[in-house]
Amino acid sequence: MYQFPKDIGWIEVICGSMFSGKTEELIRRVKRAVYGKQVVQVFKPRLDNRYDEAQVVSHSQLKVTSIPIERAEEIFLHLSPRTQVVGIDEVQFFGAEMVTVCETLATRGMRVIVAGLDQDYQGRPFEPMPQLLAIAEYVTKQLAICVVCGNPANRSQRLVDSGERVVVGAAGAYEARCRKCHRSEPSEATPPQTLDLFED
Repeated sequence: MYQFPKDIGWIEVICGSMFSGKTEELIRRVKRAVYGKQVVQVFKPRLDNRYDEAQVVSHSQLKVTSIPIERAEEIFLHLSPRTQVVGIDEVQFFGAEMVTVCETLATRGMRVIVAGLDQDYQGRPFEPMPQLLAIAEYVTKQLAICVVCGNPANRSQRLVDSGERVVVGAAGAYEARCRKCHRSEPSEATPPQTLDLFED
């Protein structure tokens, strides 16, 4: 793991495709901070209510209590003066103002952990993630498994027919694909493959 600085704040970015374990890693880091007796607050975009209105929930059903917000600046309205660690999930759903918010929190001495997609469904950089990657002290790139060929996957294949850049969804709306198997337009879901692990 990292050698963390002392007496200063910093930014950690966890990025990757859908189903790569970004939120799970965010929750793991947040829980470790809680175990270390640090004061932690977690925020999520209000529009992401796939699994719960007020909790950050991973695809594997790990959970942590959070505060839903609509705009990045709302973090300051809810921030306790005792907070030492700030977690922010699905950071790609916030605009460019999130970069300034994260910089301000880190400058105030807080550990800021953000998680989100680094590419949209067409494989293009998903703002504000590129800017956050540039200013972060620590970056973790998570990879999923391509459902078509089994290679490491770093892209999110949209399965629903929509040209909107932001379409909130989970299994059934997206699947993980590698560079070779990804298509920039929505495509049909790949039929599930089963492996016989216990041959006679």
